[in-house]
Amino acid sequence: MDHEALSAAVEKNFTWIEQLKKEMGRVLVGQAELVDRLVIGLLTNGHILLEGVPGLAKTLAIKSLAGCMQADFSRLQFTPDLLPADLLGTMIYSPESGTFSAKLGPIFSNLILADEINRAPAKVQSALLEAMQERQVTIGDTSHPLPDPFLVLATQNPIDQEGTYTLPEAQLDRFLFKVTVDYPSKQEELTILDRMATSGSIAETKQVVDTATVSLCRKLVNQVYIDPAVREYIVELVHNTRTPANIDASLVPLIRAGASPRATINLALAAKARAFTQGRAFATPQDVKDLAPDVLRHRILPSYEAEAEEISTDTIVERILQKTIVP
Repeated sequence: MDHEALSAAVEKNFTWIEQLKKEMGRVLVGQAELVDRLVIGLLTNGHILLEGVPGLAKTLAIKSLAGCMQADFSRLQFTPDLLPADLLGTMIYSPESGTFSAKLGPIFSNLILADEINRAPAKVQSALLEAMQERQVTIGDTSHPLPDPFLVLATQNPIDQEGTYTLPEAQLDRFLFKVTVDYPSKQEELTILDRMATSGSIAETKQVVDTATVSLCRKLVNQVYIDPAVREYIVELVHNTRTPANIDASLVPLIRAGASPRATINLALAAKARAFTQGRAFATPQDVKDLAPDVLRHRILPSYEAEAEEISTDTIVERILQKTIVP
């Protein structure tokens, strides 16, 4: 598809995004950036991790997104006593036939809300890892493909809260974004008070998009143009997380390990999707800069020195962005 045809197709097919955001806004107050990241995850088939203290509408945001789609939705509440079979399913014995059959678990849905994911034990995390990466589940000796689309939208409380555990680095790397959810402003909280301070039912979202439309838009996202200079900028950003001495010697003792090539892939794909959400058929360096913190913050391992000095990965990413030349 040439550029003019692609631009026309993007302009024709991206309009539902504004409808979805408006519909979510009926339930969710503020959090425009969070909603934007959820839409990008939907367009890229990328899993998203939301981190923030309890009560910041992380779960509500994901439920609202599910309510806007004609898709299967499952909520999984992660607890320390959860078993892999509670997610994936198990083999059931039939006395009549004398055979075993697979009973598929709730993970066989299009949208999965993994609530408080960092409260689950290691075996559950390992089981979820196969589903996130391979998009299939093995029960007994048979692998069962998961539906398409399949997105894990996970929430977690900060790791210093009681009863929580750090997710393995290999699992963190499977998330397209790690989005930090902050407190609302005073005005937003007044609006929340007006809407939510009731014992009655609150507003619910209406379906505005189906999986077929999302699949079509994903194909268009894959064709969004990224100039070679922008591609080189993405690679340079990720490379600088591994060799920070090239741009700032003071960063060297702060980084234990840089981002993997999966960060490069995800940053390019997310930049394409962001361009699509704005009705553009081309990605810009600004798309990359705006999304880099959410793509990189969970892929850079800070050193013990950085932790001792209370220097966050967000600060490290910000300094890398400042020092890397923008095309």
